[in-house]
Amino acid sequence: MTIARNALYFEDYVLSIQYFNQVINAKPYLYEPYFFRALAKVNLDDYQGAELDCNEAIHRNPFVVNAYQVRGLSRIRQNKFEEAIEDYKMALTYDPENVTLWHNLALCHMQKKDYKAAKQNLEELLAVSPRYTRAYLMRGEVALQQKDTVAALTDFETALKLDKYDPDAWSARAMIRLQQELYADAESDLDYAIRYSGKNAGNYINRALARFHQTNLRGAMADYDLALQMDPNNFIGHYNRGLLRAQVGDDNRAIEDFDFVLEVEPDNMMARFNRGLLRAQTGNHRGAIADYSAVLKAYPNFLVGYRYRADSRRKIGDRKGADLDEFKVLKAQLDKQNGVKDQASVQKKGDKTDDKTRKKSDKDVANYRKIMIADDAEAERKYTSDYRGKVQNYHVAIKPEPMFVLTYYEKNSEVKRTVYYDKSVEDLNRSGLFAKLLRITNAEAPLTEELVNFHFALIDTHTSAIVADETNAKKRFVRALDFYLVQDFTSALADLNKATELEPDFFPAYFMRSLIHYKQLEYQKSEQTVDQHASGNGVLAPKKEESVLDYGLVKADLDKVIHLAPRFVYAYYNRANVAALLKDYRSAIADYDKAIELDPDFADAYYNRGLTHIFLGNNKLGIADLSKAGELGVVSAYNVIKRFTDRTE
Repeated sequence: MTIARNALYFEDYVLSIQYFNQVINAKPYLYEPYFFRALAKVNLDDYQGAELDCNEAIHRNPFVVNAYQVRGLSRIRQNKFEEAIEDYKMALTYDPENVTLWHNLALCHMQKKDYKAAKQNLEELLAVSPRYTRAYLMRGEVALQQKDTVAALTDFETALKLDKYDPDAWSARAMIRLQQELYADAESDLDYAIRYSGKNAGNYINRALARFHQTNLRGAMADYDLALQMDPNNFIGHYNRGLLRAQVGDDNRAIEDFDFVLEVEPDNMMARFNRGLLRAQTGNHRGAIADYSAVLKAYPNFLVGYRYRADSRRKIGDRKGADLDEFKVLKAQLDKQNGVKDQASVQKKGDKTDDKTRKKSDKDVANYRKIMIADDAEAERKYTSDYRGKVQNYHVAIKPEPMFVLTYYEKNSEVKRTVYYDKSVEDLNRSGLFAKLLRITNAEAPLTEELVNFHFALIDTHTSAIVADETNAKKRFVRALDFYLVQDFTSALADLNKATELEPDFFPAYFMRSLIHYKQLEYQKSEQTVDQHASGNGVLAPKKEESVLDYGLVKADLDKVIHLAPRFVYAYYNRANVAALLKDYRSAIADYDKAIELDPDFADAYYNRGLTHIFLGNNKLGIADLSKAGELGVVSAYNVIKRFTDRTE
């Protein structure tokens, strides 16, 4: 318990969970390991798992204030605001002067848009702690939501008087000054916010807006550049930088920005129209026509689009198409003169065509030249807990944990220290046939040059032994492992085929053969991809002749393993991976279920089953499995939980 607490203090959250697991296994009646494990999970953004652990802690001791506090925070992150409010109210009965409890209670009411209750909470908080600047910032936000800009500004300025080094106070006041069109003052406030906050992409995005309104386009673009260095996927940053680059004639790089926007939102017609204009500007009229046509399909009464498409069509020699577009424009002008109104082309009431900005949610394609700003809901400040995790911020590709294999070498892991075990593998090690300890793992370590030479020498040794005893299946299996380690799959398969002939009930040979077949297929797929990319210009190269191998061979060998060794859990896991790869998700879940039934602590199976549930749209089940996988040591689970939680908020 002491080691776990130390790991938690030094923010080694995943390692701490492993130790808390040991305490829980030894003394499951204690509340402390459940509570502290929940705290570690909160720092890893595993809020569903943290809530469950807090339930266990409170069940064992219902008088621990911090357990309600952590569970409340977990529930906030899952948008369970009513339940969180109950937690904070319960905790406040035990600790009525706890600033964090009042803070989060007010936040819950703000999220529910119950601004009257939130304001009352903040008044009580300020009575307890009159110098707590966050309370003034939150009360200012409440005032803004109630359209009381004067009261909001007063609260933000009070916060600045109490703490002039608080970047959130500077950026909060800057937002009001942007609304008041005091752009120079807003820029000055954002200068301080940036100075005190360090890397915050939002402040640069907002300062770029202030600079844009002062016609400082170069300064605005510099801010967008900095924002996108910190947050390369910032949608607003790419869109607005694309507009500004177009204005200063940097057309090719502007196209790159709109390419990014369209990759994220293929149906963003304003970005598509802007890219069309830029393509025409750079001489790519066919690309421009494709973009204009996509826009006009979505907005058939957007006359500006017909004008530009007519121009591009005429430049590539398509006179008939150009004439049709120009006729469409002429007809619309005549209809207007004759008093015929096309409702689809009438501008929405309240729109101001001379505005320089538009909301992100504005889909009126006529506003294609306007700088984008966040919607009100996105612009609301998000107050976070003091507890912070780091592991979940490491970006990982969302892909299943790999297949298991029999080998001698395994990568070392700082946190995932599971020793995979099976009695049959232990029996093989006791046979004395193997040069090293045989392991079962899905984290294979690459061979050094020294080890490669060692295994080549072993192949010669094993060959001599096989010549002397050609009917020994296990000797063939041992040499197959050496061939596998030096990447000679063909020779390895030859030995494994012979081993299965000599000893049809020797299941490790089928297991390794399935794995090698699988790797051959994956290699072939990667080679095809390389060939397709190498062809260039978007034209796919002719496919190579299909191999006689297919995933059916892999599955057949795994079926044989399961028939011969029905408790060999890794065969179910590998077969599930194959089914998931073939998009047979129901079969995959059935096999992961069986693997977990045989080994309830099989972390990789929980992780892969979680991903499979998410692919099927069952996010709640998926996150529960990923939480368990993270608890058991699969670090990447926390990143995936964070990303899917963010996506559903």
